[in-house]
Amino acid sequence: MKNKTSVLPRKGEAQPSRCPDNSAFKQQRLPAWKPQLTIASVLSSFFLTGAFCLAVGVCLVLSANSVREIQVDYSDKCSDCSKLRENSSNWNKECHCSINFTLKEDILGDVFMYYGLQNFYQNHRRYVISRSDAQLLGRNVNIQRSYCAPFSTYRNGTPMAPCGAIANSMFNDTIELFYNYNSSVIQVPLLKTGNSWWTDKNVKFRNPESYNLSSAFAGTARPPYWQKPVYLLDERDERNNGYVNDDFIIWMRVSAFATFRNLYRRVRRVQRFTEGLPAGNYTFQISYNFPVTRFKGRKHVILSTVVWSGGSNPFLGIAYLVSGTAATLTGFVITGIHLKLRKKKTYFQKQ
Repeated sequence: MKNKTSVLPRKGEAQPSRCPDNSAFKQQRLPAWKPQLTIASVLSSFFLTGAFCLAVGVCLVLSANSVREIQVDYSDKCSDCSKLRENSSNWNKECHCSINFTLKEDILGDVFMYYGLQNFYQNHRRYVISRSDAQLLGRNVNIQRSYCAPFSTYRNGTPMAPCGAIANSMFNDTIELFYNYNSSVIQVPLLKTGNSWWTDKNVKFRNPESYNLSSAFAGTARPPYWQKPVYLLDERDERNNGYVNDDFIIWMRVSAFATFRNLYRRVRRVQRFTEGLPAGNYTFQISYNFPVTRFKGRKHVILSTVVWSGGSNPFLGIAYLVSGTAATLTGFVITGIHLKLRKKKTYFQKQ
């Protein structure tokens, strides 16, 4: 065996120092600013913060309350279609229903149409990861190695396009809006493109490269709950078809809560609807395809405007109001304690 050489210092030799270098940084001698917490600075910070939060909160709440919105629940009004859809063997049978409603006042400006779902949980871990981002970028990948299972391939080995539980459960009701003007019925023009995020449309989703979409998706099959393949989502607009379809992209951005709404259409401001939606009688024509009864869910159609702070959601304004109130009350409490202690100190000094 070889002898190991010793690394211990010899007698009389100085051991290496473990002290940090004698520099301003390592010896913590850099110039620093230390705030002087006087009663004036503390109270002013609390009152200024409270006043700022209260002012912002009031503006946000008033802005949210100025949003014009109408919500129509069609879960029960389309009960016949709902019963038909609960039986999976009726997936290829069409079912339509109509819901009438009235706008008492004009909805001016840009009008957005949303579909809302209640009691539909998208935040389960296995559901959230059940997708293949590489496939959605148009790449030729082996989806059996992805997290799409059990919605990855059929028993005969045919891969699903798109794969995963998120895509398979895509909302597929068709909603049209009609304006009943005098004795005529006018279809409200709706925009189905330009509703998704720019980064999603141009970065995260791409179609496979081919001379046409049908050949690009050759050798694949639609998900089990879909009524048509992905390359027929929008046959009229090639730029809104396949993986880059706006409805599909919006659905793939999952919600954190069980009750949510997704943007479906925007009212095209032309002809009678240049200023928005005029007051009057309207009708929703719905092609009912998405079942919700089994998980005790509800479905809504929402017509809403938006303001500089967003839609009709007062949560942020209420949060600012609560924070501002808490900061202001804390300032008053500190002021009371300070006055009490100062009075007691003056009393003892006189004694």
